[in-house]
Amino acid sequence: MSKGVSRLSLGPLPASSPVKLTIAVSAELKVQLDAYAEVHARVHQMPVDAIALVPHMLAAFIARDRMFRKLSPKSRTT
Repeated sequence: MSKGVSRLSLGPLPASSPVKLTIAVSAELKVQLDAYAEVHARVHQMPVDAIALVPHMLAAFIARDRMFRKLSPKSRTT
């Protein structure tokens, strides 16, 4: 990765134990997810597809949502 390339919001993917969830997205979002996966693979030098990225993107989004953390009963106990 060159110094001129900014960091992606989504870092390297951690190992996980997946639970199957089926979603439908717009064609436009699918194109964007595929493009993000291609850039992510290039930046982290590891092949990845959009399907593998989506759970990590959602987890990162939830982790950064301050209002969700404030209002979530689960977050108050941890």
